Amino acid sequence: MMELWYALVDLLPFEWAQPGSMYFMKNALLAVLVISPLFGILSTMVVHSRMSFFSDALGHSAFTGMAIGALCGFSEPTWAAVLFSLVFALLFNFVRRRTRLASDTVIGVFSSTAVALGIFISTLGSRSFTKFNSLLIGDILSVEPGKIGLLALILLLVLALWGLSFNHLMLSAVHPALADSRGVRVFWQEALFSAAIAVVVTVSMTWVGLLVINSLLVLPAAAARNLAKNMWQYHLLSLLAAVVAGVAGLLTSYYVGSSTGACITLYLAVWFALTFCIRKK
Repeated sequence: MMELWYALVDLLPFEWAQPGSMYFMKNALLAVLVISPLFGILSTMVVHSRMSFFSDALGHSAFTGMAIGALCGFSEPTWAAVLFSLVFALLFNFVRRRTRLASDTVIGVFSSTAVALGIFISTLGSRSFTKFNSLLIGDILSVEPGKIGLLALILLLVLALWGLSFNHLMLSAVHPALADSRGVRVFWQEALFSAAIAVVVTVSMTWVGLLVINSLLVLPAAAARNLAKNMWQYHLLSLLAAVVAGVAGLLTSYYVGSSTGACITLYLAVWFALTFCIRKK
């Protein structure tokens, strides 16, 4: 499969696309083409459900999970981060449904706790925090073919979730009481959606960067909402914005020597500004 991908990339008019060279860049391009649709799809529900800060909190929980995995001596702490983020997401939904506090207050409680716990564990015993610096910025050029396969599997699962549960997810987000009256299990719909975000954020954090990963879950749909006239346009514009910004950000970061995640975010921010200016008031 990868050999076919390399053969296709060899046709591109870039010096890094020459046959037999710079496989790291070719891997990164494929990873961006898989990650971007994930963020584009999930972004629509994040914005529609007004859960932008929740996705940011999940990034903090993923960092804490990484710290726990490193403390336990796991060779691949990402799986500890995935598990911790899933528990974090489910616990958040449980508490949010059983308190009178506003959602942003509950998110603030969970987010601050996760950050504090992560810093505590990562610096326990006077250890240096520097080994976690790479998580803050991310490095898409370090992605391996095996991890791209994992991302592709997650993309397929998210698409299946969208196809099977989209109407229930949308109704639960717009009017939870009405959804509940129609037999929709709102808690489990929200939990399933939160779990999907948790997995995507945690797995891609190493390559995108903790500092900007939340923006990739907000900006595509936020810009699409400025232009879309219906739900189909809303999802399509969000998906296209994520993919185009992802590819443009990767190429820009390669030629200027900057962070890929930051470049993608800046392209999306510019696109949001343009859509805001040309939107119909």
